Amino acid sequence: MRIALAQIISGRDVAANLSALEQQAHKAKAGGADLVVFPEASMRAFGNSLHDIAEPLTGPWASHVRSVAASLEIVVVAGMFTPGAAGKVRNTLLATGPGVETSYDKVHLFDAFGFLESDTVDAGTEPVTFAAGGLTFGLATCYDIRFPALFLANADLGADANIVCASWGSGPGKVDQWQLLARARALDSTTYVLACGQGDPVSQGVPAKAGAPTGVGHSAVVSPFGEVLEELDGAPGLLFADLDPAVVKEARQQLPVLANRHEF
Repeated sequence: MRIALAQIISGRDVAANLSALEQQAHKAKAGGADLVVFPEASMRAFGNSLHDIAEPLTGPWASHVRSVAASLEIVVVAGMFTPGAAGKVRNTLLATGPGVETSYDKVHLFDAFGFLESDTVDAGTEPVTFAAGGLTFGLATCYDIRFPALFLANADLGADANIVCASWGSGPGKVDQWQLLARARALDSTTYVLACGQGDPVSQGVPAKAGAPTGVGHSAVVSPFGEVLEELDGAPGLLFADLDPAVVKEARQQLPVLANRHEF
């Protein structure tokens, strides 16, 4: 199955972000992809109000993404914000396209490095997977990548690949951590990891927004053996890779960590 990661830089303008998503989805389809992944916060970048643009999965933003996916006959995974409780929102991944209609609410909220996502966001509680192109995909969002248990849970649900949509915070060592964590989660779960992050605003001459995780780029596809197959730099771009379920099977035969693990 051919997949694409669309490393965009979203901004405050929801309509402009939606237009960018549509353009990249067309490019992904033209490149032969059956699935295209967009980052966390594709709907609106962090550092802006979220509660005033949050909408249900039946709202206009999600409906437009759904129509793009249907018209192109491609599965789209993209980060948006849906209403939560008591004025909060949920950090949601929408997955939609031929035979696919599901969503995932970010479980592990980014209360780290001086940022308190839990001030404005309600946490999700359940792992989510979906099937497409003969593969099963698990969903995860940004800070989730630091928690192996979610990736193992997705693997237990049959995931051959884990999709991680992120708007990774910048800072000393943060790119190295992102790269290391993507490879580690692939090895933990013997799955492909499709790590799609927001591009780095600095690469476009725009200063990173103080106090908000606005992206560092370096979207990558990692094999179940922990090998980086494809990777972008900090600038916006579109990455393609081919996923083979036989590689997952081989990894689990040679490195049966899922079968060998013990619960404590």
